[in-house]
Amino acid sequence: MNGSELYTEEFLDRKRLSGDTRADAFIQAVFADPAKKQQLYQWMAGRPGAGGLSELKALFPGVNLIDHACQLPPWAKPRLMKAGARFYARHSEIIMSLLGLLSLPYCYTAANGAMVLYLSELIRKQTTKRLYDTAVFVWEVMGPDAFGPEGNAFEEILKVRLMHAAARYYTLNSGKWDMGWGLPVNQEDMAGTNLSFSLIVIRGLRMLGYTVSEDDQTAFMHIWAVVGYLTGLDEDLIPDNSKMAQQLDTVIKSRQFAVSAHGRELTSALTTHILSVNKSKATANDILGLMCYLLGPEIAGMLGIEAPALPAYKLTMIKTLNFLKGLKPQPDTRQSYRKAYSAFKLQNPEQVKRK
Repeated sequence: MNGSELYTEEFLDRKRLSGDTRADAFIQAVFADPAKKQQLYQWMAGRPGAGGLSELKALFPGVNLIDHACQLPPWAKPRLMKAGARFYARHSEIIMSLLGLLSLPYCYTAANGAMVLYLSELIRKQTTKRLYDTAVFVWEVMGPDAFGPEGNAFEEILKVRLMHAAARYYTLNSGKWDMGWGLPVNQEDMAGTNLSFSLIVIRGLRMLGYTVSEDDQTAFMHIWAVVGYLTGLDEDLIPDNSKMAQQLDTVIKSRQFAVSAHGRELTSALTTHILSVNKSKATANDILGLMCYLLGPEIAGMLGIEAPALPAYKLTMIKTLNFLKGLKPQPDTRQSYRKAYSAFKLQNPEQVKRK
């Protein structure tokens, strides 16, 4: 079955009313006991690798969701996952930039799904911390040994899965949610977010002049497919190939992308943060112009991003430099990853605050 036959309006309408049954049931049970709730929150707030899944298993013994948190889907291909991690390591810094310049605002255009983020107020009021936490998640799941015994991928993925379930719990009990928007953090929105971190990143790299082979695209999207599965995304919303991913993205975009005041406010908080931490020689107009180029005029307009078009000579220069980078001998990816991640950690808002 191809994407156009599978991703019908009726199919996605059902997915908008579907969450994550196992994670939701666990959160419902834990939140009924204040002591257990506090224990869970303390574990989730810990730094990667601090207590690990063994600590969580000791706190909540016999919970299937936790006991099987390290179980890869039967279709997972470790060789492809390692190749995807190597691809990330080679391009980690630009991929992390693309998350802010492209992936996140792309998500904010989905008006109904973005309402969850808006109502939580976390992105708007704790922008730097929340964006840092999201970035840490990406670094951890994309590491060369992320899914090995020494890696933190399974732990960090379970944290996100439980965080999504907690968001559903609180949002539904807030009295502010309209089910006409679908279930908070529903399956369709989860699928769209997964695509924005995989397919849309690949699209952005190519738009910036990077050469991305089909093999690299397949590997990078495969590791994100595994991440999606482990965060509770239904398998029938995990595309089998790039063509199906493109089709799913197109359908979700046509269904969910719209102008919204909250989408614009989230974007404004994001761009304010990006401009405030900019240490390059690029001007605000250059950065916002690049965002408009990557998102396209329609989406940039929906989000209210206003900037002059990036001059053609600057765009050509960016593309040429990035193309030439691809011709250089590839460094050791493990070393590249460690060096880039260490540099990123220096941006920890808690450390910066203490200086």
